[in-house]
Amino acid sequence: MSENIAAFGKVVKVLYPWRSALRLTAVAAALTVASAAAQAPLDIRVALIIGNSAYVAAPALENPANDARAMSEVLRGLGFQVVELRDGSKAQMNAALAKVRESLKGKQGVGMLYYAGHGLQLDWRNYMVPVDARLNSAADVPNQTIDLGAVIDTFKGAGTRINIMVIDACRDNPFGRNTSSAKGLAQVDAPPGTFLAYATAPGNVAEDGDAKSGNGLYTQYLLQELKKPITKIEDVFKRVRLNVRKQSQGRQIPWESTSLEDDFYFNDGVKLAGNAQALAASQASQPEPVVNKEQQRAAAFSLEKAAWDQIKDSKNADDFYAFLLKFPNGNISEQAQLRVENLQKAQTVVVANRDGIVPQAAAARRSHLGDQYVVDLIDGFTKVRRRVTRTVTYADDNRFEMDNGAEIYEQTGVLLKNRFGTKSPGILGVPADMAVGKKWRSAFQNLRPDGVLETNYWDNHVVGYDTITVPEGTFKCFLVVSRGQASFAGGFTTMEARSWFDPGTLRRLRTERINRNNGRITENSIAESVSFKSGAG
Repeated sequence: MSENIAAFGKVVKVLYPWRSALRLTAVAAALTVASAAAQAPLDIRVALIIGNSAYVAAPALENPANDARAMSEVLRGLGFQVVELRDGSKAQMNAALAKVRESLKGKQGVGMLYYAGHGLQLDWRNYMVPVDARLNSAADVPNQTIDLGAVIDTFKGAGTRINIMVIDACRDNPFGRNTSSAKGLAQVDAPPGTFLAYATAPGNVAEDGDAKSGNGLYTQYLLQELKKPITKIEDVFKRVRLNVRKQSQGRQIPWESTSLEDDFYFNDGVKLAGNAQALAASQASQPEPVVNKEQQRAAAFSLEKAAWDQIKDSKNADDFYAFLLKFPNGNISEQAQLRVENLQKAQTVVVANRDGIVPQAAAARRSHLGDQYVVDLIDGFTKVRRRVTRTVTYADDNRFEMDNGAEIYEQTGVLLKNRFGTKSPGILGVPADMAVGKKWRSAFQNLRPDGVLETNYWDNHVVGYDTITVPEGTFKCFLVVSRGQASFAGGFTTMEARSWFDPGTLRRLRTERINRNNGRITENSIAESVSFKSGAG
């Protein structure tokens, strides 16, 4: 970074002395508006909206038809061409899908499916159930239902640029156990260019809501978030997840998987003009500061850290819900999610994916007194391999220490201190919900052993599964690619890392790291796991 947080604050005060520090929020908002405005408002957007309530061979559902009606209205206001179907038979659902395909064909547009109704999984494929389905056995499922994978294939076959699949269909299966291979819907990683959103976690069921609410629990909050101006798709669904989790007291936790590379905004400031005009009017009377992306991130982190410092020791989950609703995709958001999990345990069940992998539950205790890690450290310059043993020398329910305080962590995996310095806030090496496609950001101030204070930023991405062989053995791992930058008076350091995590324990089995100080490589290292011995007994 060319400017640190303090310098940026001084620039703002000089240019705009009547503003308080909190007015930096307006800077971030203005830049977000500019970014959204740069997104082409002429994208072809076509949505297939299906709500199935009146089943002929199963109990009727209270809200899906209402959900579809309300979703259609909101999406039309957001510039979508909508094909709406309520209480659709299989033939009608197929016809509606064909109509959407023709509307999207060859236009590099955005295709969206919203489905509310009964759904089920069979052999790791998910299916929407038409109202005329009469399912008596597993053999009936492919013939009488609509495969969600086929919908994605249809969209991609039409040449879409982005696909969005929103499935509020994880209710109890009323057709009997022999029609489905497991409860709820199956975990499916999003294929390229796709955002998948389920009303609840794979293998769990969602609440339909009641007549008074008019909409299902999940859709109720989704409708609310879609109307907010200039909000990225990831932020929309993170806020929905938080609201649903809080309202259901952890019984229902929505789940997403994404492989999107481009930013997408439902309300890009052009549609739903009333909201956009109100936002523009609030900014029109103020001069727009000239800042770059680095300054914007510094300003955003400064505000976020100030808010975090006020609540970080709270024992009230509502404080962290409020923080996350304000900063759904911030630099400290993953830590806030872990605090929520610690204070309000999820009531959902973590299930295995198709490969039999059961990711470690969020906020699970990571270490016990006496845990012992044997690691090979490899110098990337000389290729010399050095074997070291690291031992947990202190552990309680909140934190643990390695090698008599050489490294200090929270039990959630948040790193507080290592050989590079002491962190504020700590840095989270793994997110609250590790999954393929997951992206998260971290920022912290680091007081180095030489007394220099630097500000660090990291961007992390779970790019997929990768099978690796290390001295400990062969593992199928999450592969995380991380890029960071540390700014300090007189220079900056850039960092690149590739890390392989065992899904069941979230132990880091291999790490490759390169640091550059003002362009010169200062560290080139590899760490590989040789063995692990638990001290838990």
